[in-house]
Amino acid sequence: MEIFFTILILTLVVSLSGVAARIIPFQIPLPLVQIAMGALLAWPTFGLHVDFDPELFLVLFIPPLLFADGWKTPTSEFLHHGREILGLALVLVLITVVGIGYLIYWLVPGIPLLPAFALAAVLSPTDAVALSGIVGEGRIPKKIMGILQGEALMNDASGLVSMKFAVAVTMGTMVFTVSGATLEFLKVAIGGLLAGIAICWLYGKSLRLFSRWSGDDPATQTVLLLLLPFASYLIAEHIGVSGILAAVAAGMTISRSGIIRQAPLAMRLRANSVWQMLEFVFNGMVFLMLGLQLPGILEVSLNQANADPNVELWALFASVVLIYVALMIVRFGWLWTMRLISRRMLKKRPMEFSSYSTRELLIASFAGVRGAITLAGVLSIPLLLTNGNDFPARYELVFLATGVILFSLLVGVMVLPVLLRGVEGIDKSMHRREVQSARATMAATAIESLHQMEERLAADTDENIDSELLKEVSLRVSGNLRRRVDGKDDMERSLYAENLERRFRLNALRAERGELYHLRATQKISNETMRKLQHDLDLLEALLVDKEE
Repeated sequence: MEIFFTILILTLVVSLSGVAARIIPFQIPLPLVQIAMGALLAWPTFGLHVDFDPELFLVLFIPPLLFADGWKTPTSEFLHHGREILGLALVLVLITVVGIGYLIYWLVPGIPLLPAFALAAVLSPTDAVALSGIVGEGRIPKKIMGILQGEALMNDASGLVSMKFAVAVTMGTMVFTVSGATLEFLKVAIGGLLAGIAICWLYGKSLRLFSRWSGDDPATQTVLLLLLPFASYLIAEHIGVSGILAAVAAGMTISRSGIIRQAPLAMRLRANSVWQMLEFVFNGMVFLMLGLQLPGILEVSLNQANADPNVELWALFASVVLIYVALMIVRFGWLWTMRLISRRMLKKRPMEFSSYSTRELLIASFAGVRGAITLAGVLSIPLLLTNGNDFPARYELVFLATGVILFSLLVGVMVLPVLLRGVEGIDKSMHRREVQSARATMAATAIESLHQMEERLAADTDENIDSELLKEVSLRVSGNLRRRVDGKDDMERSLYAENLERRFRLNALRAERGELYHLRATQKISNETMRKLQHDLDLLEALLVDKEE
């Protein structure tokens, strides 16, 4: 019963944290509010204690968060920025693991080299969600934010896979050699990606069968969707490949394959709402767990610092600052290097970085805040080795990772608004014009489909529809559509006209949706525009279908 009450309390606090972040006079980022509320709950006055299982934490929180990130990432834009994302998510992660790992090993005497590499690996992922919480939506220029989102998706996977390698070697379950580690990394990485794609493909096939058997029951299909990231992760881990990359691949595949697009309307609407809720709750739970662990981490660190003459608490706090500064120097240095390489060696097809000013490089550097994945990764480090001994310096690893997360959020709150002052974010007027242009194009296609439907119904002798009524309803339905392009009867007749109008509207709406997918496929509109308009169309169709039923 105690664990049930704990889950209810945590869920309630996560829900209230969103309200608290809005009503606090100062604009404090939501992650910091959630951390503070978690620390307050763990204070002796309240005394909320959560028994922590690292393996359960990893399985429960990592797959759905990575799956959701992959689902939201537009595949075409990801491929368009592929060189920039790979440079940051693979090369920069490798540089960070080696360079920062050796720095931590040299800086903190109590941490052996392999755990230092594990900490550096878990510090390499950036958090686009925490970044949006700091600066707000649309503040960072789109050419920077698109790359940051793709990087955050991929370095989550590469950083956590690197951490698992370092932990496995420390645990003694794997022997490290450069060639062996490289082959093993390629095996688990490629295998994880293929496993995620295959599992998502099987899910799509199963969904069609369940739709046929269950009569398009949205509840059943939504539950199956919720199980997909966990299934991808657990199956991939069971066969010896990366479950982390499998969850990412499943998320990206489901957005690209059209599984959700072809799903029944009720399932699409419910799935989008459920995933928005779950993403908020899971992200909030991770930061809340950090707050709950924070008093204990400080207490253990203080006790260990007092008991171990080689460790001093002030030195740990200083190490947090130095590690964060080193992370920013390495990140800025690599961004500057990529800009230099692009300008000198890739003149025919330069990378996006070639157009970045020094100020934009600084924005991209300080935008690399650490968040939920870093916390989830470090808390998932085992408590004990296989021989039963304590994992070496685990409390120091958790303390340093926690400190870097908090410090990166605080620095981001102070520095990013200054760097973004006078910098144009996402152009809202351009986005509005794009939406209006897409609506006009969709309406023109819908009007054409209405004319075809009118001709078909006029020629249909079975329905025997009055030509004047047909014309009236057709003009009424197409009237609003024409305005987009250009910038009393008896009860039975009234009901029939309403039903006929609904049929015309449904036909027009489905034609608009088809044109919307065509506009996105030809890259005439952005993914954000498509998602907004698709949501509007789904709501309208749900209203019309409900009335019809």
